[in-house]
Amino acid sequence: MSDNQIKSMGGMLAPVGNIDSYIKVINQVPMLEPDDERSLAIRLRDYGDLEAARKLILAHLRLVVSIARGYYGYGLPMADLIQEGNIGLMKAVKHFDPDAGARLAAFAVPWIKAEIHEYVIKNWRVVKIATTKAQRKLFFKLRQNKKRLGWFTEQERNIVANELGVTESDVAEMETRLAGQDVGYDLTSEDTSDTASVPMLAPAAYLEDQNSNFAKNFENRDYQSYELEMLAKALKELDERSRYVLKRRWLDENKATLQELSDELKVSVERVRQIENASLKKVKELIIKANGGLDENGDEVIENKKVANKTKALTTKEKKPSTKNKLLPKKD
Repeated sequence: MSDNQIKSMGGMLAPVGNIDSYIKVINQVPMLEPDDERSLAIRLRDYGDLEAARKLILAHLRLVVSIARGYYGYGLPMADLIQEGNIGLMKAVKHFDPDAGARLAAFAVPWIKAEIHEYVIKNWRVVKIATTKAQRKLFFKLRQNKKRLGWFTEQERNIVANELGVTESDVAEMETRLAGQDVGYDLTSEDTSDTASVPMLAPAAYLEDQNSNFAKNFENRDYQSYELEMLAKALKELDERSRYVLKRRWLDENKATLQELSDELKVSVERVRQIENASLKKVKELIIKANGGLDENGDEVIENKKVANKTKALTTKEKKPSTKNKLLPKKD
């Protein structure tokens, strides 16, 4: 490569006005000969020469544009696709080994595509459409395998699954995802020309506003007070030591450990655990009994009461006792 060519490459870093000007400028950068490419790559690898890295990148920017054009059909800005591809090219240059026997262009293609794929998946929809490896593969290959408009038949789905090494259910799920579209939560008449369809399309039109249901809110607050009252009555039924253990283990802001209670009560850690489990079980039974054994829906009360935070803590952390006898502590 001549000195004049190297100088001209240095001037290519000047900013340009638009994407067309950018493409025109990078197409003027001369391609590297194999010996020049190897020499620059060795300088970068052995000496960390950033100038060599810059020349390698500039000479391959046209490759990024060529690859990015293949993703234009996803409706994303070409400038962004090229920018992401350039990041992949820079990563490829950093990891390129000139002694491996391959040209940089061939080595950089997977790196460039990987960055563009990640950008497309993250930005094609508001909701991320592909998360697993199989879904990512299907996202880019499914439309290429469609021979006609419409949904796959069972036979076509089976063929695509075998060709791509995925399951038929993965193919069906990705086909459904690609067929859908993002819908704004609160559409207005400005978002669509058919104003009559707004109430049918906008989720805000048919999702219930919980804050506007004053009767339900009052009922919930009343039921919360009722549950707290039942909890307080149940705690009064416990002996002083059991109530103290529950208070220290569940109700205090700085909860005590089993070892700390063991030292305070002068009993073993296992005994404290038994007292705690037995107390929780008794509190739960007393609350269920006070509620007639049923919840507000007429179902049997289980550990899914979440109205009061303290009630939830006392009713969901119960562990099954290891023995059936001598679990309930004697009253002092």
